[in-house]
Amino acid sequence: MKRSEKAIRIMEILEELFPTTPIPLTHTDPFTLLVAVVLSAQTTDKKVNQVTPSLFKQAPDPKRMAKLPVETIQELIREIGLAPQKARALKGLSQMLIDDFEGCVPADFEALQRLPGVGRKTANVIMAQAFGQPAFPVDTHIHRLAARWGLSRGKTADHTEQDLRKIFPRESWNKLHLQIIFFGRSHCPARYHELEDCPICSWAATKQRVRQEREMNSRTRKRA
Repeated sequence: MKRSEKAIRIMEILEELFPTTPIPLTHTDPFTLLVAVVLSAQTTDKKVNQVTPSLFKQAPDPKRMAKLPVETIQELIREIGLAPQKARALKGLSQMLIDDFEGCVPADFEALQRLPGVGRKTANVIMAQAFGQPAFPVDTHIHRLAARWGLSRGKTADHTEQDLRKIFPRESWNKLHLQIIFFGRSHCPARYHELEDCPICSWAATKQRVRQEREMNSRTRKRA
């Protein structure tokens, strides 16, 4: 099956399973979304949503976030991973928004990437979810599933993003990236996944990929 044919069938299945795609990070505007996405690195969305209410109560905008000492921000987000680095990033990006962007989150991909703590994936999320611009953020779920489904051989998330942009229609990107994430979380775990029983892996994965994952799971269970 060609990649283009796989893409059409995958989109149909995901649309049936996830017709709506609510943004999983609680936010009220582009700034609070930006903060939440920065905090979500190597941390679950659930944990981020647990710590942001108290953070946003004290600092719901760049001006008030920039005024908070780094130590205070770190204390407010202490339950999530990489809290010290993320606290510095939040204060730094807030000050840069004030100094360079009149206190507003820029709707510009390159400008977003200049902000402390903001990489390509985060910038893509903001462009897609805050400003409705076509973007295809690739997280660990999407990177893993694109490989399983034979849609990309990318060694990095950036390479996978390039491949998926070529395969899927531009108008589908913003919704589709969330659908793939939701599917990965609910149907397609990283470990001990039986590809033959998966609604997509069962037909999209190559026989070689199925064999490789079966062998990997077997080795993992023996070490456990």
